[in-house]
Amino acid sequence: MKILILGAGRVGASVAENLVSEHNDITVIDLDASRLSDLQERFDLRGVVGDGTQVSTLQAAGADDVDMLIACAAQDSINLVACKIARKIFNVPRRVARIRSAELPTIPELLDEDGFCVDAVISPENSVTNYLFKLIKFPEALQVVDLAEGRVSVITVRLSAKGLMANHALKDLRVLNPDVNARVVSIWRAGFPVDVTPETVLRPQDEILLITDTADAQTAIHQMQEGHTSVRRIMIAGGGNIGSRLARHLAEGGYNVRIIEQNVSRCEQLATSLPDNVLVLQGNGTDESLLKSEGIEDMDTWLALTSDDEDNIMSSLLAKRLGARRVIALINRQAYGELMQGSHIDIAVSPAQATMSELLRYVRRGDIVAAHRLRGGSAEVLEMVAHGDKKSSKVVGRRIAEIGLPKGASVGAIVRKDDILISYSKAVIEPNDHVVVFVSSRTQISKVEKLFQVSASFF
Repeated sequence: MKILILGAGRVGASVAENLVSEHNDITVIDLDASRLSDLQERFDLRGVVGDGTQVSTLQAAGADDVDMLIACAAQDSINLVACKIARKIFNVPRRVARIRSAELPTIPELLDEDGFCVDAVISPENSVTNYLFKLIKFPEALQVVDLAEGRVSVITVRLSAKGLMANHALKDLRVLNPDVNARVVSIWRAGFPVDVTPETVLRPQDEILLITDTADAQTAIHQMQEGHTSVRRIMIAGGGNIGSRLARHLAEGGYNVRIIEQNVSRCEQLATSLPDNVLVLQGNGTDESLLKSEGIEDMDTWLALTSDDEDNIMSSLLAKRLGARRVIALINRQAYGELMQGSHIDIAVSPAQATMSELLRYVRRGDIVAAHRLRGGSAEVLEMVAHGDKKSSKVVGRRIAEIGLPKGASVGAIVRKDDILISYSKAVIEPNDHVVVFVSSRTQISKVEKLFQVSASFF
C-alpha cells in the first residue's frame, strides 16, 4: 500500500517503522527536518518537510496517489484538518486520525463526510489504558487481547510448575477440563517455538498462547497456573493521560488505587477530577521512602506510566525489590522493553504495539474486523469475515483442514451468530463467519489475506 503519515513524533515514527517492515510505500510529513532525516537514515521511506494542513505540502508528498492517510501529529486540530483536505482535495480512500480528546470520538457528526472526513480514530492513550486494565483483570496473563466484540479472548500465559497442564500432553486439555472452550495455538520454550500437536507435552515455564471463549478465560488460565490471584490494591506512578484514565477506570471497578504524580498543579487537578476512592500522592515513583510509607509491600500491582522510560524502569525495579507482587512498566523504546520483559519487571508494555493493533485492521486486505500484534510484534491474530460461497471463496464451504493455511498459521475460533466454535480440523466455514486466525510470522499474513479474498465473480 501507498501510505502517507503525518507527524514524525513518537507515534508517527513507530507507525512508519512497523509499516515499512511490511514493504509498504511510506511517505512521512513533518515540520522538523531533523526528525525526518533520522527516519530516512533508519528506514526505506520518503520524508517531506512541511505543514500537513497545507494543500501544497500534501501535493508534494503525493497525496493524489496514496491509499491511506494516517494523521498522527501531536495536535488533534492538525490531524482533523489534514483528513478533511485529503478527502475533499485529493480523494484519499482511507483517512485515519490520531485523536487525544476523549470527547471528539463521541460526536460522530464531527467526523463523518459532512465533518472532518475521518474514517477511523486511533487513540494510543485509550488503547494502552484498555490493555492495562485487561492485564489487571487477568493478573496471571502476560498479554490479553479481545476479538469478536469481547466474546473471544487471546491470552498469553506462562505455565506454572503446579499448573494443571504441567507435564501433560495437549490432547489431555479437554480430558482434564472438558467444559472449557479453549485451544492452545502457540507454545514458546526458552524463546523458541515448539510444534503444536496433540502429543506435545507442556513444560513448566512454557509461554502458551490460548484462544478461548471469554466466558471461560479465567478457567482456561487457571489450567496453566496453580491458583487464582486476587488483585485489589494498585499503585500507579504517573498522573498523565494514561495514568489518570486507568486510575478512573480501576476506581469505578472497585479497586483500591493510589496514584503518584510529581507535578504539584497536576496533583491538584487529579485530586479534584478523579473519584474519591483514588488517593493522589505528590512525589516521585523512584522515592524509596515514599513507596515504603505508602505500603508498597502490600500492593498487588505496581504500574509505572510516566513518559520517561528510564524512570519507569527504575521505579518498577525498586517497587519489585520492596515487595510489590507484580510490576508493569510502560516502555516506549523497543530495545528497553525486550531487555526488561520477564526480568524483575513482569510485563513491559509498548504503546507502539497498542497503536499498531488499532491500525492493522485498516492496513490489512480483506474484511478485517480486528487485528492484534502478539509476542512483541513477531506474531499476529486476525478476526476475518468469510464471504462468498464454495465457488467464489477458497475458505467458505470447506473444512479447516482443507483450506491450505500457510505453515505457522492456524484457525483458532469461528464466531457464528451466537455460537463460538473453538475450532478443530473438521469444522466447516460458512458465509459471514468471523474466523479468528493466528499467524506465527507476519511474513505469512499476505497468504492468509489472499485465502479470504473472494473472486471477482462474487460481485
